[in-house]
Amino acid sequence: MTLNNKNNKILLALLPFWDSQIPPLGIACLKSSLQEQGFNVKTIDANVEIKFREATDHYFNTLKEYVPGNKRGNFKSIGHDVLRNHMMAHLNYQDEQEYIRLVKIIVERTFFIEITTLQVNELTGMVREFFEGLRSYLIELLEKEKPSFLGLSVFSGTLPASLFAFKLAKSTYPHIKTVMGGGIFADDLAPGSENIRLFLEKTPYIDKIIIGEGEILFLKLLKGELPETQRVFSLKDIGGEIQDLANALVPDFSDFNLQYYPYPGFYGSRSCPFQCKFCSAAVQWGKYRKKGAKQIARELIKMYETYNTQLFLLVDSLLNPLITDLGNEFNSQGHCIYWDGSLRVEKSFSNVETVLNWRKAGFYRARLGIESGSQKTLTAMGKGVKVEDMKNTLRSLAAAGIKTTTYWIVGYPGETEADFRQTLDFIAELKDDIYEADFRPFFYYKTGQVQSAQWREKYKTLTLYPGNAKETLIVQTWILDAQPGREETYRRLSRFKETLEKLGIPNIYSLYEIYKADERWKKLHKNAVPSLVEFKDSGNYIDECKHITGSSRGEAGAARSLSEEDVNKISLFNIVTDGEEYDFD
Repeated sequence: MTLNNKNNKILLALLPFWDSQIPPLGIACLKSSLQEQGFNVKTIDANVEIKFREATDHYFNTLKEYVPGNKRGNFKSIGHDVLRNHMMAHLNYQDEQEYIRLVKIIVERTFFIEITTLQVNELTGMVREFFEGLRSYLIELLEKEKPSFLGLSVFSGTLPASLFAFKLAKSTYPHIKTVMGGGIFADDLAPGSENIRLFLEKTPYIDKIIIGEGEILFLKLLKGELPETQRVFSLKDIGGEIQDLANALVPDFSDFNLQYYPYPGFYGSRSCPFQCKFCSAAVQWGKYRKKGAKQIARELIKMYETYNTQLFLLVDSLLNPLITDLGNEFNSQGHCIYWDGSLRVEKSFSNVETVLNWRKAGFYRARLGIESGSQKTLTAMGKGVKVEDMKNTLRSLAAAGIKTTTYWIVGYPGETEADFRQTLDFIAELKDDIYEADFRPFFYYKTGQVQSAQWREKYKTLTLYPGNAKETLIVQTWILDAQPGREETYRRLSRFKETLEKLGIPNIYSLYEIYKADERWKKLHKNAVPSLVEFKDSGNYIDECKHITGSSRGEAGAARSLSEEDVNKISLFNIVTDGEEYDFD
């Protein structure tokens, strides 16, 4: 399978539906590393195609009409589960009546409502139209690029489109070698799972599967250094070799129009030093490793000089091990680079001066996995943090003007009504210190999570959909026979949403909502970081972080007021938060 002629093209793509908060970082990193070796690489993000965004919007808007307001919960999040499974059923069904029944079950077990055959047919028409559009798009793309290799970075929401693309490419151009990687191998298709065994049987049109760091495995594949007869490769096949981050190249975004995204992505580390029981990061990536602060600062400055943007999303699982050193590094020099990333609460983060130093260094937004306001639930999760420390950290960050995006898990096994009430009370108490709140139901995977094996031992595991749906959906959804049950969990999601709306806390799913949230934040906090529009719609160099003198609340300057039409002139694309995607793994 060696690509002897390095003039032959490698096409790397991310297909719908991925929520494009940043350009695809994984395939951008692969492009850098492979081009250094002399390969001809083209990267594509099909999610920026307006026709695909319109297709998903049409589906969701129609589905939303079928769901009563008090059952919608975090609709734009859990709605993707319905769309993904509907698309998988559409690709694989044999009997039309069984197909219709299955779609009804998919909707019922997400929103706990019954829809009619007529409504199923209406949604199915949209799915059919999407795949027809995707076929035309892919044929045109393959004819234009004429790749020898097609590599797709695949996640849960992009699986149906990716399988369709692989099958189409193989049937239309049999000489193209198809290669699959992506974050889906951390959860839905975790190695050793029942899902991946069935998946391999059902997808003979995928030549090779890469599970792990693509910079190493894909390169070895192209050089013919992996066994020709083997189909699936992971790091164990190369002795656990991992990427040396000190020698990693900066991602290459040259194929992407950065106007479609709020800002570019970057990374300073891989894996995670912590072991939260519901998470797969440490299982997926193995040993935690990081770049030095000087290297990160140097590379971010290089990215600024290349792409003329001061704001970046650091997609590291957590910034904790490097945030202080990185803050000190930027505070010691004159450059103003703004950076957004995930934090795990620590008691020391309650110190206002510590957080203020981060703000002066350009720390723009803290993404915090708060998860629950119940100490009992946090302990069960293995979070290792106190509720009071969560509150004090939010207060300190907000006082410094740093945006605080909070993530919550509803329905963790053992969560009682009292526990959930404590979460709602927490949010009400801290409402002015929370920039936005994003909430998801608890998801269980039989393999891939830190706690997967223990949950299997403690609880009975069930398939969400009927057994005969396995051949159609391919990827099964598993649930635990634990309290709270699925219906109660989804009822709590709706209550959570109602609470946010009552308190005026945003749950952001579009650029316009970001701008409105920035207006709110500016009014609440004197030292609020610049709004996103100031980065997107300004040719000026922003250096206000160097002039922050203290932390205080209130009496802030108002953010520039924009209509939705104004926002669309600045950026053409709607996005969803939590776009964590950084390796062709």
